[in-house]
Amino acid sequence: MSIEHIQQKIAYLGPEATFTYIATEAVFPKEQLIPMTTIPECIDAVVDGRVDYAVVPLENALEGIVPLTIDYLYHEVNLYVVGEVLEKIQQHLMVNKSQVHNWQNVEEIYSHSHALAQCHKYLFYRFSGIPLRQSTSTAAAAKYVSENPERCIAAVGNTSSAKKYELEIVEKNIHDFHFNHTRFFVLSKQNSRLSIQPTDASPKTTLMLTLPSDESGTLHQVLSVFAWRKLNLSKIESRPLKTGLGQYFFVADVLADENEVMMKGAFEELNSIGVTVKSLGTYYTYHTPEM
Repeated sequence: MSIEHIQQKIAYLGPEATFTYIATEAVFPKEQLIPMTTIPECIDAVVDGRVDYAVVPLENALEGIVPLTIDYLYHEVNLYVVGEVLEKIQQHLMVNKSQVHNWQNVEEIYSHSHALAQCHKYLFYRFSGIPLRQSTSTAAAAKYVSENPERCIAAVGNTSSAKKYELEIVEKNIHDFHFNHTRFFVLSKQNSRLSIQPTDASPKTTLMLTLPSDESGTLHQVLSVFAWRKLNLSKIESRPLKTGLGQYFFVADVLADENEVMMKGAFEELNSIGVTVKSLGTYYTYHTPEM
């Protein structure tokens, strides 16, 4: 007797066929995916119990951190990261199938501002002088092109959006840098781990650190807590506390499980020197297939 799978609800930054959608579908292929229009909406849906998880963008290799995600997790809610998804970003130029014969004479190009920036060199040299129009997402750009078959316009986006909106990819991999990846957080109310097999079995813990003062050497003292314990920080970055100029909190990724003895010792020492520690939990990494 087979046990029927009960679908979980997963919020993601929509609409369908965006890069966030691809990341979400890769980790939750059998669950109910619910698109949201903003990052706070995704996060609040978890807090309110309307969904089981939310998938939101955190960082891009070229554009850097997504401030809204980090700031909302620090200032507004208490949620945990139960997984991270790494996705290779591949941008393509696509047109309506009715304009395939004429695509080299494209009049306007639509996409999200980040996607246009990621293809700056290609667009500048290949379509110099052609207006670039910003849309809310790469998928929204593809949708617009599909709805205007009489216009010779193009969209920049991924293969998922081309497939969904039945567009023809006329030039592949037009992004300027081919090592570009985006990192997504999978958020939950529970400090747990996803039950699926990760791509990378090495644990990672994200901490938010608020220093007691801006005295000289305070940050060095904090870093020493990790250094002598040989706890590797793969990343540390500051964000404004929103309480005044020059006041910051720090986001640090530690390549260790928060339940390890050395990590517990680090928490105790940080507390002893007046550092406020907010742990987002320990999680593993998942990679999406190339699109």
